[in-house]
Amino acid sequence: MKLHKTKKDSELFFYHNVKGIKLWCYRHRYYDHLGKRKEKSKQGFTSENEAYRALLEVKTGILNGDVKRVESNNLTIGEWLDTWYETHKNSWKVSSQLQRKNAIKYQMKPLLGKYKLAELDKTTYKRVYINTLLKKYKPSTVQLFHKLFKVAVNAAVDDEIIPRNRFNKITIEMEEAADNFLTSNELRKLLAASKELDNITNYTLIFLLAYTGLRKGEAQGLKWEDVNLEARTISVKRTRDNKGERTPKTKRSYRTILIDEALIKQLTSYRKWCKEIKLSYGLIFSEEDFIFISYQNGTPVTDNTIKYSMDRILNKINLKRITPHGLRHTHATILISKRIPVKVIADRLGNTPQMILDIYGHSFKDLEEESVQAFEQALHL
Repeated sequence: MKLHKTKKDSELFFYHNVKGIKLWCYRHRYYDHLGKRKEKSKQGFTSENEAYRALLEVKTGILNGDVKRVESNNLTIGEWLDTWYETHKNSWKVSSQLQRKNAIKYQMKPLLGKYKLAELDKTTYKRVYINTLLKKYKPSTVQLFHKLFKVAVNAAVDDEIIPRNRFNKITIEMEEAADNFLTSNELRKLLAASKELDNITNYTLIFLLAYTGLRKGEAQGLKWEDVNLEARTISVKRTRDNKGERTPKTKRSYRTILIDEALIKQLTSYRKWCKEIKLSYGLIFSEEDFIFISYQNGTPVTDNTIKYSMDRILNKINLKRITPHGLRHTHATILISKRIPVKVIADRLGNTPQMILDIYGHSFKDLEEESVQAFEQALHL
């Protein structure tokens, strides 16, 4: 391919492709931050002005010190995801590592891998990624994939490969959160049935999740030393599942919350049972023990214990099916219905106020409608 210099710039050229069509390209030579001679080039422009604008952007970026960004403007999302994962995987928890590896392999790269990281726009992202995922997964799952992609893009921003994350303000309607909870009456039925039909460990675990809004992993990670019955508090310091014990999900997840007399009474009774059951298996009770243990061997419960328990009980009493995480939603929606301030709820759940508003928007909408009716009624008194 023979290049011909243009009059507009010494680094701007035109050429003819195999079909004889006239096209333009640029070839810009520069020094990187180490003083090494390099060249940035791109071809395929259909007009001289288009190629010239692109060349000026490259020159401006290098003059402004954005060498890394200029060098990476042809980087595909697939290439960046591979680089990001390989660079940071050893600093992630095992669960996060597996979660991100699978999301990259099965969702991100198949849908977005071919696009250039510097050029992917919001509209294309929503159409190709978000809308496609919503056809296959629940909104909460798509929200997770969206969050993981934003983490990867934020890493590119931190690495000065792109100037900003244009996907931060994209939100996903969390419709299923409106279904994955129980009313206060339904919760009373679940707790009563669990107490009557299940073992004390499952009942206490369900009771604690409903009364605190803790995540399942946070509850399974609780040790007796984290409970202060006199001060009426529980402190979240870790999470635990079948992959082991780890630090909590986020910095906000570290928290100490107040608990009421009903939960204190149940934990006091359960603590006594734990001492007896461990003794029956020749085990010594310790404040460093995980709270929730199996009646079959005195060891910490497994990850699916509460799921199977709730499924079995909800089927027996003919209540709608919710997940263990639905008890967290239940706790939040009940607090919202009692007009507890958003920040108080957020601190209790270990979330940000904005997350509470995003997830439980339907509940706040109900309160807004109530406030309109209340105002109207007040004027007619």
